[in-house]
Amino acid sequence: MSNHQILNSADHGALRVHTQAGADFGDAVMACMTVPDEFRRVQGHFPVVFRRDVESGAFSALALLGFENGENLFLEGGRWDARYRPLALAIQPFLIGRPSAQTGEAQVHVDMAHPRISADGEGVRVFDDAGQPSPYLEAIARSLGELDHGHRQSPAFFAALEHHGLLEPFTLDVPLDDGSRHSLVGFHTIDEERLAALNGKALGALHEAGHLMPIFMAMASLSHLGELVARKNARVAGG
Repeated sequence: MSNHQILNSADHGALRVHTQAGADFGDAVMACMTVPDEFRRVQGHFPVVFRRDVESGAFSALALLGFENGENLFLEGGRWDARYRPLALAIQPFLIGRPSAQTGEAQVHVDMAHPRISADGEGVRVFDDAGQPSPYLEAIARSLGELDHGHRQSPAFFAALEHHGLLEPFTLDVPLDDGSRHSLVGFHTIDEERLAALNGKALGALHEAGHLMPIFMAMASLSHLGELVARKNARVAGG
């Protein structure tokens, strides 16, 4: 169960955080949330797919890391095997919190129940001896601000995609070298034919709103699906 607290030096002056990769620290996930502002960096390493929430009907974007629940093919023991780590994973155990009325200045919160919270005196300090934010916390705060801004901009991006009919259901059948098969279902990708059929006015509107570049980045990211399959084959072969 989560235990979210407003981060402050009085209560958390001695707090340390484990920053290394590992399943024990919450990295064993097949996908993690990303935002359009991050697509340019994500697309160089991971496929970007979209998922519609069954209850709300709202779309979200995900960086795909594996094919099964709990599978992260970029996690090699305690090593992150990629040059980039999605922000949604990199900022843990921190998050942005706002008053219940969703007004006022955002605050940095920390989940004291998260496995990255150090209980053994190891890890990176969050505050220095004077109670000032450490360089680590300053970097986290910047990443949190970026992720929060991207999250608040995302509804307009997805509204534009739906308005132009640019999201299509996506199913990937993954035959592996050992003869087994995996199917990736329940996701959406950009409909390239619909995008190519848009007229200049529609494309201009997407560009003016800042949506066209993330669309292209998401499309380009799918070139990494083959690499993800290769990683899965290597993982299966290695037992």
